[in-house]
Amino acid sequence: MSSTPDLPTVDREVDARGLNCPLPILRAKKALSDLTSGQVLKVVSTDPGSKRDFAAFAKQTGNALVAVEESASEWAYYLKRR
Repeated sequence: MSSTPDLPTVDREVDARGLNCPLPILRAKKALSDLTSGQVLKVVSTDPGSKRDFAAFAKQTGNALVAVEESASEWAYYLKRR
């Protein structure tokens, strides 16, 4: 995965590689509940549908999707706790 210099500092990371919808979202939801407002969660997924899912999840929950990293077969989502 490429490293981008303007990525936020991560407070917690969830590895959802190999999991299909809705498991990456469910893992993210659980992890976010353990964070305080303003903290950042990074979720790494290999599910191609996760890009659409995380955008919708962020919109529905009010947690900001602050960055997305994409490589050939992996996506990393950075969600800031509301």
